[in-house]
Amino acid sequence: MAKKLDEPRTRAEAGTRKKVVRTVRISGVTDIMFDRYAGDNETKLEVWQKLYLGGENGRQIMLPAENIMSFLSAQNTDSAPKRLLDSRKYKAFALACGSYVSISPEMIPFLRNDKPIFFGEFDGEVDALSGVFIHRSVARLKDGIPNSKVRPVLPMPWELEFELSLFPNKQIQETQLMNIFTEGLMCIGLGTFRGRYGKAKVVLWK
Repeated sequence: MAKKLDEPRTRAEAGTRKKVVRTVRISGVTDIMFDRYAGDNETKLEVWQKLYLGGENGRQIMLPAENIMSFLSAQNTDSAPKRLLDSRKYKAFALACGSYVSISPEMIPFLRNDKPIFFGEFDGEVDALSGVFIHRSVARLKDGIPNSKVRPVLPMPWELEFELSLFPNKQIQETQLMNIFTEGLMCIGLGTFRGRYGKAKVVLWK
């Protein structure tokens, strides 16, 4: 990493007066699971349709930048600030991330050995081209009602590289953001079934 993780600055030094733009690269330390929402509760997706696909030929496996923004700014669902910060402080931090942090591009391609990962097709339970496999499990809803879940999983190795912008503000500064981002990737991760899947480490912040 190009920048050393250190302790957050004092309140008087909080925030940044200049726009900060960093190239961030993360490397998965666990497989990552997907469960793309169809847009309504009636539409049933095929397993491969639960991946985020785009780019060349519409077969490149991607992650929406919104997934990372939710990881940094969500208040009603699990997020890095909610998990790591004091209950009296995480909302302000999450709000500041939502207001002053930007992630681009909108759809971030998954990489393996610096090359895009493409999805082919399932032959049984596995796609030979990408290594994506089908995960089957049963979750328990309220009152013990079983809820069958069938989701695609991208195995390691995988990486994501994107641009992170931190705009001038008086609430958060870069070191705080980097610390929460780095710790959050290990304790929560990205994608769905976070915590068990989608864990990653920061390998570049420059």
